Amino acid sequence: MPEQKFYLTTPIYYVNARPHIGHAYSTIAADVIARRHRLLGDDTFFLTGTDEHGQKVERSAATAGIPPQQFADEVSKSFKDLWDRMGITYDDYIRTTEPRHTEAVQKLFQHLLDRDKIYLSTYTGQYSIGEEMFVDGPPGTIGPDGKPTETVTEENYFFRLSEYQLPLIDLIESDDPEKRLLIQPESSRNEVLSFLRGNVAEATERGEILEVSASGKAYVPGALKDLSISRTSFKWGIPVPGNEKHVIYVWLDALANYMTAIGYGSDDPVQQEKFARYWPADLHLVGKEITRFHCVYWPAFLLAAEIPTPKSVVANGWLLFDDSKMSKSKGNVVRTETILDAFGTEVYAKQFPESTKKEQDLFGADVLRYFLLREIPFGHDGSFSFDAMITRYNADLANGYGNLVSRTLAMIERYCDGTIPSHSKWSSEQIVLIDPNDGSHKFFLVKGPQLAQASLAVQNFYEDAFKKYRFALPLDAELAKASKAGITDSAMFLVGQVDSFITSNAPWKLAKGATSGSATELNNVLYSAAASISVITALLYPILPYATANVWAQLGLGDIEVAAKNGELKNLEWGGLKPGTKLGTLAPIFPRADKGLAQIMVDIENPNAPQKSEAPKPSRFIDEQTTHTSPVPVDPTHPGAAPRTLVSTGVPGLSVAGSHAISTERTGTPSHLEAPASGPFANSAALSTIPDTPQIAVDDFVKIDLRVAQIVVAERIPKADKLLRLEVDLGYERRQILSGIAEWYTPEELVGRKIVVIANLAPRKMRGLESHGMLLAASHGEDGKPVLATFGEEIALGSRLR
Repeated sequence: MPEQKFYLTTPIYYVNARPHIGHAYSTIAADVIARRHRLLGDDTFFLTGTDEHGQKVERSAATAGIPPQQFADEVSKSFKDLWDRMGITYDDYIRTTEPRHTEAVQKLFQHLLDRDKIYLSTYTGQYSIGEEMFVDGPPGTIGPDGKPTETVTEENYFFRLSEYQLPLIDLIESDDPEKRLLIQPESSRNEVLSFLRGNVAEATERGEILEVSASGKAYVPGALKDLSISRTSFKWGIPVPGNEKHVIYVWLDALANYMTAIGYGSDDPVQQEKFARYWPADLHLVGKEITRFHCVYWPAFLLAAEIPTPKSVVANGWLLFDDSKMSKSKGNVVRTETILDAFGTEVYAKQFPESTKKEQDLFGADVLRYFLLREIPFGHDGSFSFDAMITRYNADLANGYGNLVSRTLAMIERYCDGTIPSHSKWSSEQIVLIDPNDGSHKFFLVKGPQLAQASLAVQNFYEDAFKKYRFALPLDAELAKASKAGITDSAMFLVGQVDSFITSNAPWKLAKGATSGSATELNNVLYSAAASISVITALLYPILPYATANVWAQLGLGDIEVAAKNGELKNLEWGGLKPGTKLGTLAPIFPRADKGLAQIMVDIENPNAPQKSEAPKPSRFIDEQTTHTSPVPVDPTHPGAAPRTLVSTGVPGLSVAGSHAISTERTGTPSHLEAPASGPFANSAALSTIPDTPQIAVDDFVKIDLRVAQIVVAERIPKADKLLRLEVDLGYERRQILSGIAEWYTPEELVGRKIVVIANLAPRKMRGLESHGMLLAASHGEDGKPVLATFGEEIALGSRLR
């Protein structure tokens, strides 16, 4: 048995309606973490499940005209079926209506009662049905769910939560990792501590006596009140042992799942051993709206029961539509099934008509996994739209990683008989590209040894990023750079580096054998590219398990799941890809998605939406009464009812739904402007010095697509004194531009600079290289020095100038 165990959980999802991509986001993050820990050799246990009790479920079932258990069965099944369809690798799926859970929760309640941590009393207060909690305030107070509370008077059992104010503060503020409850992100930690400390400022003004925690920070004693943990106003819950007119508070019931699923309360020795092995949990993943329940009530229950508390709680943000939280009650949700169906059928199945439904689903799941983790820094709110997802997919996966794999392996197939070629050995001195004591991360012409160093740098950064649950950083060069990690630490930037390496060394020319060393150099180039792909693929495996499995097999390396289990995906070494390995069957990895896919997904979500001829408004809510597969009841509270979905037509060229991804849809027809053939403004925007320029109409101007781009590669072109070869990142794609600015700018000072390019200029050949675009610059001084147009503040790549 492995020495290191790792136990993680998702939020336990409430069965008041069907799952949407907000649920998928948390579950995907958990699956990525679990896969990562398994490949590192940790004894990993991954739990998910459903929370099925409470007044809200009881009322929803009554509205649907079915018993609560049937309601819970149907909705819980929809969650489990979706996770299976997506290939989520959970180890257990707990339901709070299961006997193993019910019996263990009653044992926990009785244990707390026996220790005098629970007492019986009467309470009158304002109760939020939506959040299953009492809130402070007069009758009619608006609850956390945005709806008026109800006045409720009940005989309740109360938990002595007030006794744990200081122990909880000390638990969270402790410097000892073994005795601390780590809460991330920092904003969630501060929110919890503020709740526990009370209003220190107001208490100070009133002259009240404050106390000080172990960390030396003041708090208001008595700010934490006892908590009602039973209900008599409804019956759908776990009965209190010995007093069955009461049902146990839904949050005590639900939170206990993290222990009951691994054997707490069981009389079975095997289950008892399991609990001893895995508890305490190493990580609870939760939505930020339930942080208090997990970081105040849950550890307090455990402290009272003398059970170890979890090690960490990480709260993820919300998925937003129009700056509003995605919510079933608001109707602005998107079903994950829509994405699986659209990408699986319209993209994957069209490329691979013989593929199975499972293969199509797993491909669609990979697309969603990548987009959510790439676009939304974990712990923060983020936006979702179909347009943004398609744009990111095409830019990073189809045109980036997938294209790199296809072109590299196709050349190995053609020039090396489909076998990984041998390569020359490099000394350690040659491999060193970046001084570890120098954070500048400058780039020069990419060489094979530099790819080796860059691959190792990315691997080290991945390890650190995953430990901090910063999934977006290894996927996004911009975020990596902003985090001071260095632009080399992005896997997608490494994809670009390998592409640049191939272009610079032109293996298709080496294959012609112009010099005596061409064959050796060809082998070195192709081996270096393939070795880099193997590293990138191993690192991307937890995020893109299905796609990377295909790449791994095409590299001739077999089953990536077996490789992960055997520890072959950790501690990767340059040169680990063995020469002589026979490639597998080659095929495209990421077929390109057509822009029309966005409308297909909208139509799936909204089958009753007006046709285009009816000129729908840019955004609106439409009640969906049928799914794309089978009719469901009109009643939106029925567990089979599909959610209402916000329909967004998108605005070409603007940030899509607040996402980092930018729509690439063009306005007008492409322009065929010609650039000067030579001189300082060859293939850059040369502005005339004559002020009396011809006027143009607005319609002419809108044909020019000006975009924000960042220079990621800059290098001189042999025997061309005035030309530089640039690779620019437009956010949605990378492209090569040749520019005649070598007399005024060195390659080193250009890398990282944000500029303006004409993005819809027709490609043209110069010096045998294709140039696709034009830089925007001003002509300055008598010598006509070009001054590049740039920006003094942060702006997203791909943003359109208007």
